[in-house]
Amino acid sequence: MNDRFLEGRTALVTGSTSGIGLAIARTLAAHGARVAVNGLGTPGQIDDAVASARDAGAPDARHFDADLRDPAQIEAMLADVAAWSQASGGGVDVLVNNAGIQHAVPLAEMPVAKWNDILAINLSATFHTMRLAMPGMAARGYGRVVNIASVHGLVASKDKAPYVASKFGIVGLSRVAALEYAAAGSRDSGGVTVNCICPGWVETPLIEPQIEARRNGGSRDDGVRALLSEKQPSLRMSLPEDIGAMAAWLCRREAHNVTGTAMPIDGGWTAQ
Repeated sequence: MNDRFLEGRTALVTGSTSGIGLAIARTLAAHGARVAVNGLGTPGQIDDAVASARDAGAPDARHFDADLRDPAQIEAMLADVAAWSQASGGGVDVLVNNAGIQHAVPLAEMPVAKWNDILAINLSATFHTMRLAMPGMAARGYGRVVNIASVHGLVASKDKAPYVASKFGIVGLSRVAALEYAAAGSRDSGGVTVNCICPGWVETPLIEPQIEARRNGGSRDDGVRALLSEKQPSLRMSLPEDIGAMAAWLCRREAHNVTGTAMPIDGGWTAQ
């Protein structure tokens, strides 16, 4: 499925300077999309992410900065991406909302500022990018919104109140938008769809300390199995590229009737 079916399309992936977001950006690039990279990092890390998207096959790639807590900055970013993408029609064809933050403490101990930031970045920013990008998708007859939720958009865990609230919110928001845009476009044009991907454990550098803490003198694989045994029956993590592959499939024309879903990639976590 490594054909260039996204040639002539523009994709914006938030939180794509590393991890899952970068893997999604690279996968969309490999299928021919121009990639608007967004996310935090040092100048070197940002340059590396943009170069990585180009190396993966993007006809063009560029970083677009925005503090996702600020609706005005989000609006400016979408306008900049639209201007940059004039060669392919002048708007975002594929929107992947991946940016997210986390802070795990009991509800009564959660700082109000953390609640506000998590809801702003994880949920409100998704609302703003969608409200700005989706009318253009409908006008062109093709659009894909892929929101990276989490298993925590389907089930809860303690000590994660704002994160769980934001991810449940993304699933609900996506379903509303899917209904509102379900009739846009056609089977031939590809239509406009909105879906969530809900990953369980994904192998990124951020979880290495948790793996190390559970090794108990054993191997790294022992640490992984101990960590996943708490939630994920498969006892194996997904790779960021696995999430990218699912995002890319949702962008195919054949997925024109796949909308309003929340797809777990969680090794059976939410089947329990």
